Amino acid sequence: MSPPGSTTVNADADIVLRRARAGDAAVLTALAHAAKRHWNYPEEWIRLWRRALTLEASWIEQHHVYLAEVDGVPAGFYALACEGDRWAVEHMWVDPRHMGRGLGRTLFTHALASARAAGGRRLRVESDPNAEGFYRRMGAHRTGEAPSVPAGRMLPVLEIKIGKE
Repeated sequence: MSPPGSTTVNADADIVLRRARAGDAAVLTALAHAAKRHWNYPEEWIRLWRRALTLEASWIEQHHVYLAEVDGVPAGFYALACEGDRWAVEHMWVDPRHMGRGLGRTLFTHALASARAAGGRRLRVESDPNAEGFYRRMGAHRTGEAPSVPAGRMLPVLEIKIGKE
């Protein structure tokens, strides 16, 4: 089943969501790194996360990855992975220049609709601690924690019901 529509308009700008292509790998990687750096993590940690924040062309082709462009400029993206009737947010990043303007809400709403359209019943998120409040405001609830790097760092795990159980 195909994900939902591709264009949303808000008061500030035209937001176009489109399926990401293999050729978008460098742009998506740059967005992920910029968004992570926004939280002022030490560069040592950013280096530890380099692989996790890097999207390969082949990975993009095998997953549900959507890029948001604001006024024609890449501004954020999300990536989902299917786990049966449960889906997981593998990536969701917003360019810091667009944070607080509704782009994250637009991306997450689209991700929920995409997973639901594909038969998903629940969506799981291992969130950066700084983004937990956002996911809670979007209706997700905390179900636990997952280990991360550096050693001892824990990520909140959240889940939201998106379909009939």
